[in-house]
Amino acid sequence: MSDWYWIFGNLKWNSLVFFHAFESPSASEEIAAGAALMVILGGLWLVWLLTVKGWWRPLWRDWLTSPDHKKIGIMYVVVALVMLARAVAEAVVMRLQQAVAVNDPGFLSADHFGQLFSTHGTIMIFFMAMPFLTGVINYVMPQQIGARDVSFPVMNAVSLALTTAGAVLVMVSLVFGQFETGGWTAYPPYTGIRFSPGEGVDYWIWAVSLSSIGTTLSGINFAVTIYKERAPGMTLMRMPLFTWTTLCTAILMIFAMIPLTAATAMLALDRYAGFHFFTTDKGGDMMNYANLFWLFGHPEVYILILPAFGVFSEVIPVFSGKRLYGYTSLVWATMAIAVLSFTVWLHHFFTMGQSANLNAVFGFATMTIGVPTGVKVYDWMLTMYRGRLRFTTAMLFSVMFLVTFVVGGITGVMLANPTVDFATHNTLFLVAHFHNMLIPGLLFGMIAAMQFWFPKAFGFRLDERWGKISFWCWSIGFYVAFMPLYALGLMGAMRRSFEWYQPEFLPYLVVAAGGALLILCGLIALFVQLWVSVKHRDQLRVPAGDPWDAHSLEWMSAAPAPEWNFAVIPEVHGREAFLEAKRDGTAYLPPERYEDIHLPAHSAMAPLIGVGALALGFGLTWHIWWMVAAGFIGIWAVVIARSFVTDTGHVIPADVVQREHERWLELVRNTPAVDRGVEQQSENLGHAEAVI
Repeated sequence: MSDWYWIFGNLKWNSLVFFHAFESPSASEEIAAGAALMVILGGLWLVWLLTVKGWWRPLWRDWLTSPDHKKIGIMYVVVALVMLARAVAEAVVMRLQQAVAVNDPGFLSADHFGQLFSTHGTIMIFFMAMPFLTGVINYVMPQQIGARDVSFPVMNAVSLALTTAGAVLVMVSLVFGQFETGGWTAYPPYTGIRFSPGEGVDYWIWAVSLSSIGTTLSGINFAVTIYKERAPGMTLMRMPLFTWTTLCTAILMIFAMIPLTAATAMLALDRYAGFHFFTTDKGGDMMNYANLFWLFGHPEVYILILPAFGVFSEVIPVFSGKRLYGYTSLVWATMAIAVLSFTVWLHHFFTMGQSANLNAVFGFATMTIGVPTGVKVYDWMLTMYRGRLRFTTAMLFSVMFLVTFVVGGITGVMLANPTVDFATHNTLFLVAHFHNMLIPGLLFGMIAAMQFWFPKAFGFRLDERWGKISFWCWSIGFYVAFMPLYALGLMGAMRRSFEWYQPEFLPYLVVAAGGALLILCGLIALFVQLWVSVKHRDQLRVPAGDPWDAHSLEWMSAAPAPEWNFAVIPEVHGREAFLEAKRDGTAYLPPERYEDIHLPAHSAMAPLIGVGALALGFGLTWHIWWMVAAGFIGIWAVVIARSFVTDTGHVIPADVVQREHERWLELVRNTPAVDRGVEQQSENLGHAEAVI
């Protein structure tokens, strides 16, 4: 052990990815070095931009230390979009490798390809999908139930900090060392210390652990908020469907993340302390890991899908000009899915040796969960039936979801049959099914949410032209990229393969690579849409706050919403509270009196905990024990210091609230109401003409 070990642990010069590119240059190493360089240059550019623009102080004062659920939600979405960009880029590289590696080694090494599919899956599940849906929930749900904030605002910020620390760890793995190669599930014994002695698995363990703790805290926060903070008159059966799906998602978060945290902790003890939870020849059992992981993993599928179902339940009625059909059946279907999601985890390892009887039970349960999902699909279609459909970008993504998700659901019912699953489980057929559910089910839902609620968050609409370009690239790209994988899977093409010896696979692989490039174009178009919209925000502004003739309470305020959300907490008299208020003429009436509003004060606790968690995770990954101690002590020092803070809030005087609210009411009165036919034009200033 060298003297430098006590300072740098296992971190050495050759841990830098650039070292290998110079020592043994190859296309694979140069791609890895290029990715690391992009991360470094991106970080330097961000520092330069913040410095030149003088944004450091407002970033810290107004965002990083803010307990406002709306700002926290926006920051979650920013993290998700950054991680989505990396994950899509990795997917394109993998597809190109597979397309050229037919009777040819291609341009990636096997180890590098293993890292790519491991980081791609880890990012898409834990650091794209989870932050995206958590951000949308954070922004929308408190306003939908007429609340001023979530129940635990500072804990909400801590959840964001922990998730961001995990995401940063994954990004750092591009520069220092390498990520694990055992897939996003990280099954032992391959990920044990014997077969994977390097830092890659440790990066995965600590990044995922930080994310899972943050998600558990979010689940607690969301559930308590919905139970305790609803506006007067908002009974459970008057809540918007998005809030219902959020409640079920929150419950799943609370109970499903615990097995994952336990599994990663046990794997860490195996690797760091010589435990043998998953080592068969030492009395352990790898199947314990599989059961723990999928006790999390299948509810996780519905943690991802249910919020998107809630988004579609908001978007489809609004852009159909109708009330939501089958509200009660949708609520019961949502609850049924949440319960059944805990009964099907074993179908993820039908091929691992359990009895046929046990497989049959879980196969039956898996088919059963398709019933409430089918109820939802029919209710959404009946909502659109004879409606006045307006095909905005959000609505297009919703309609494409309906078509594509049904295709994925049919293949899911096929895989629920253990005999079919046994033949296709380790093939590209399963990869196609998994993506067939999560891309339209989760990603299309979150993109639709971004299109739908963006004007609420920022006061201007997104550019529809670029939104539709993005939609067509995403949609066509999805079919071109993943439909060939179904055929390849039935032909016997195994997943996670980086080289092939069957020339008949080549046409399908080339088509799939073309689809991946189209998806990349869709992502680029999405970012161009953001840039164009910001540039032309004066022509797209909707200050009156209701550009779509929306139905629920979050639209019953200015755009963007004030820090306090509502001047006076509204009283709810029906399921579609804002729509009903517009119809009876009470939506824009001033309240009888205004009161002082108490809001939580800004706090540096969350970002400091995030820095400590990042130091802790990086130190544990590289065995830099002084950094581990500093991170651990720093986190608890911040928590203890916070416990001595007595002034944890600030008051917005009633006259300030009254002045802002009356200014907005005057703006609404002076803004002409526009018909739905011109809602995508500059005449739409956020005062929609009610048509229901």
